[in-house]
Amino acid sequence: MTHELKKMVEAFITARDAGKKAVLASVVDLEGSSYRKPGVRMLIIEGGQMIGAVSGGCVEKDILRQSETVFEDGKSKMMLYDGRYRLGCEGVLYILLECFNPDKSCLDAFNQALTNRIDFTILSDYVKNEGISKGIGSSFVIKDKTFSVSGENYDQKEGAIELLQFRQDMPPCFKLMIFGTEHDAVLLCQYAALNGWEVSVVAGPLESKSIENFPGASSFFAISPDAIALERIDQETAIVLMSHNFASDLKYLIEIKDSQPAYVGLLGPAHRREKLMTQLLDYCPDITESFLGKLHGPAGLNIGAETPQEIAISILSEILTVTRDQVPLSLKEKDGGIHA
Repeated sequence: MTHELKKMVEAFITARDAGKKAVLASVVDLEGSSYRKPGVRMLIIEGGQMIGAVSGGCVEKDILRQSETVFEDGKSKMMLYDGRYRLGCEGVLYILLECFNPDKSCLDAFNQALTNRIDFTILSDYVKNEGISKGIGSSFVIKDKTFSVSGENYDQKEGAIELLQFRQDMPPCFKLMIFGTEHDAVLLCQYAALNGWEVSVVAGPLESKSIENFPGASSFFAISPDAIALERIDQETAIVLMSHNFASDLKYLIEIKDSQPAYVGLLGPAHRREKLMTQLLDYCPDITESFLGKLHGPAGLNIGAETPQEIAISILSEILTVTRDQVPLSLKEKDGGIHA
């Protein structure tokens, strides 16, 4: 969700520079089931532009209509959306609508958190009553400093009725590091970027490719394996080795062995994985079980993928199941709710 918020902040800055206001809509509570869970947000720009979504498209028009009063008077309010009679999901959404006008100090702190891959928190005070209520609103908490998203610094909670609070811990944007520059790497980069992930492509120092060859990539590095910045590999990072060169993949594995990514995918058949693992253990007999447990080869889920596009979907699907701690199965076979 951090990548969605990043896009909203970027859209806000563009709108602000054009002299337009913005309203933030946040789902802060839910009774029953819904297309998405509390913590999803969308930004409405003065004039009707919407960035993001809080549902499959059913709720957004009502949010746009309800946001008109916030644009007019600047007062935060609660909106209730009962989907039991209008949606396929039988749930009641509690949506906080508020002016979105973070000041420079907030934006600077937010950008620093993104750049340095620092966790932060969003706190939203709300009530379950529809309409305007004193004290409701959201704040970013970044490195122990609190910033109002509306840009107001005074204490709005004085005299407010008893408030509920929704807390959302925001990790760094999820990142995919692709080691390789062939056609399948280009497609994996594109698909991951569509998913909102930050994508870094790592090539050999003599590669003739550049970032222009990888639509959606955030960064491109033509470096030797020993120049990889391990401090940028964290638990919100997935790695896929797909250089199509056994020696290169082995060198990459040796260099990243002391990092702790969420996932490491090895392209190629099982016998290639076994050969890689054998030589990795020969070179690094003290390698940790924790790192070995991150290795997945052949990379991807068994969905019958054949084309490079399908293989990219297979790999991204496996990364999601691993990072979300899920066992892949058809939803029709799952007990309970989709998001349970």
